[in-house]
Amino acid sequence: VQLQASGGGLVQAGGSLRLSCAASGRAFSDYNMGWFRQAPGKEREVVAALSKSGINTYYADSVKGRFTISRDNAKKTTYLQMNSLKPEDTAVYYCAADSSLFFRVGVSRYDYWGQGTLVTVSS
Repeated sequence: VQLQASGGGLVQAGGSLRLSCAASGRAFSDYNMGWFRQAPGKEREVVAALSKSGINTYYADSVKGRFTISRDNAKKTTYLQMNSLKPEDTAVYYCAADSSLFFRVGVSRYDYWGQGTLVTVSS
């Protein structure tokens, strides 16, 4: 599967952005999907993840209540709605797909990665 992330940009603190991740190739519904981010000088971390069925979700504590992950299997697209953005949310955001039968959230568990999209939140 090939992944293409988009939707990043510059936003003021308190603002919102929606990231999109379009997939092509093998059946999108076969993959658990995740959003990750990497800030300068920091390790890549999981932000949110969503199971193939869309039933199971995971959110990092730092984004709970502010970010929402969703998917549209018909459009082969995963979204990350980001509200109440903070300067500490500034990072390159990546989407990724995991072909495992099980729902997993670790960075190393994901097989396929899109290119990143930069989100910058100004104070």
